[in-house]
Amino acid sequence: MLSFVLRRLLQAVLVLLTISFASFMIQGKLGDPVRQMVGTSVSVEQREALRDELGLNDPTLVQYGRFLGQALQGDLGTSYYYKESTLTVIANRLPATLELSFCALVLVIVMATPLGVFAAINPKNWLSRSILLFSTLGLSIPIFIVAVFLMYFFAIEWRLLPSFGRGDTTQVLGLWQSGLFNKDGLMHLLLPSVSLAFVMTPIFIRLIRAEMIDVLQSDYIRFAWSKGISAPRIYFIHALKNTMLPVITVGGIQTGTLIAYTILTESIFQWPGMGFLFMDAVTRVDAPLISAYLIVVGLIFVVTNTLVDVVYGLVNPRVRIPGYSA
Repeated sequence: MLSFVLRRLLQAVLVLLTISFASFMIQGKLGDPVRQMVGTSVSVEQREALRDELGLNDPTLVQYGRFLGQALQGDLGTSYYYKESTLTVIANRLPATLELSFCALVLVIVMATPLGVFAAINPKNWLSRSILLFSTLGLSIPIFIVAVFLMYFFAIEWRLLPSFGRGDTTQVLGLWQSGLFNKDGLMHLLLPSVSLAFVMTPIFIRLIRAEMIDVLQSDYIRFAWSKGISAPRIYFIHALKNTMLPVITVGGIQTGTLIAYTILTESIFQWPGMGFLFMDAVTRVDAPLISAYLIVVGLIFVVTNTLVDVVYGLVNPRVRIPGYSA
């Protein structure tokens, strides 16, 4: 088990190094940082002096080494627009994005699990066919169309829910602001989290259904039926538990993807999270903030996937066997 964990950690480090190098290279291609800092009123000689002072004339690998050293110390640069540490700017927006992703993930689990199980147990039922049709439509419709339709009907046409912003927030343990603990915050959270969940739910419905059908045809399930074990116990204890193993893996990957999907959702609903911040940074060509965002999101992906690999290795020992592909 220790060698399995160390191997996964080594892979995670290599991926993070790749992400950091790509982010560093992107940062250098988004314009001249000296021009961003001093404008056009400074002479060419003064600009060159500032470039030398900032080390921008050094070889690329030297600059990357310096960038990586600063990143390891928690310094990913200073935002051109906000005039403060990029990590501080991102940390101020991170709770809003995590809150939105968490609520969307809860909705996905609540909706996908019973629908996927029902479709597997009753594959020829008209309702099961309707569930599969819904999942197909969900995979085909882009997230921004879902968001726009929800906003139009629930916020503009029927005036039931707010269409933008985060609403009132409550201080939680003196650490972050959350909208989960008051009515206004929950009302503002509903539309963006539902639109985000709508895109992810069909994937899990189809996955749970396919895995459940496969498990129900296995020998130990037939043996359970022959022993006279009740149907609910077979379906929800024996079968569903083993169905969840691959769902854990896909769920971990999709949790990271959820962070990326929030860019469109947050932009449409003006949700003050990391995705909305990233779009603002792109508009303002705030290179350090763009680079820091890519590294933070990459770190979330890598940490999530590594944890999922380790958890899956604990649940299913076969993935720790050399040569076995998880």
